[in-house]
Amino acid sequence: MSLSHLYKQTSSLLRGFKGIGILSKLRASDSVSGLSVLNWNKIPPRNSFSTGSLSHVDREGNTAETTFDFTDENYEKIENILKKYPRNYKSSAVIALLDLAQRQCGGWIPLAAMNQVAKILEMPPIRVYEVVTFYSMFYREPIGKFNVQVCCTTPCMIRGAYDILRAIESKFNLEPGGNSPDMMFHLEEVECLGACVNAPMMQVNDEYYEDLTVESAIRVLENLRDNKVVKVGPQNGRHQCVGIQGKTTLLSEPSGPYCRSLETEETKRAS
Repeated sequence: MSLSHLYKQTSSLLRGFKGIGILSKLRASDSVSGLSVLNWNKIPPRNSFSTGSLSHVDREGNTAETTFDFTDENYEKIENILKKYPRNYKSSAVIALLDLAQRQCGGWIPLAAMNQVAKILEMPPIRVYEVVTFYSMFYREPIGKFNVQVCCTTPCMIRGAYDILRAIESKFNLEPGGNSPDMMFHLEEVECLGACVNAPMMQVNDEYYEDLTVESAIRVLENLRDNKVVKVGPQNGRHQCVGIQGKTTLLSEPSGPYCRSLETEETKRAS
């Protein structure tokens, strides 16, 4: 089908819908006016990002009486972080300190850690709670050792992200938002992680694994679980985001224009 023919069909289709309930009508059928579309009924509802309760619930190791303090190494990092902010704006470091606390606690932030961050930054504790409950990257309950975030936004979705997500669920006995029974994995369905050209992809802790198939995604997680060395980035052999044709641009040192000298006659005399 030529692009012009596809454009005409799409335009006709949208005019027929008159701008009302377009997605609903697309979801109702696998094919509309000759256009093949996704079977939306097979795609599960997207979990909201704020599924956790906004209220604190006392649990073992996470009560108002639980204590927390940063390690000496992290206090050195905190000192360097705070140097970046004026003293009367050190509350701006709240996210950086919460990230340190979460890493020190193994991937989640107990109430005591939030209170310690508030104390260091001289903030009302409620302001720290607001930050933690707003951002989906902070976890207030223990999670698995490997935090698996599968991107399911459009480019990854049409490249098979949901097949990968379901395979991970089945293989490791977990569901989005949950932990595996052995606490090795925590699974999340997330929005765009910014590696669309390498779709489908997933983030595990701090690393990206790209150009995945169901088989390679499972292999990556199995190797991580077994403490084996795993190559980060593309899993299909390509280099970064270079296409199948290989590198086609910037094959040599680019030529000019070069910056002209800003030295004037006056500065020459002064020197």
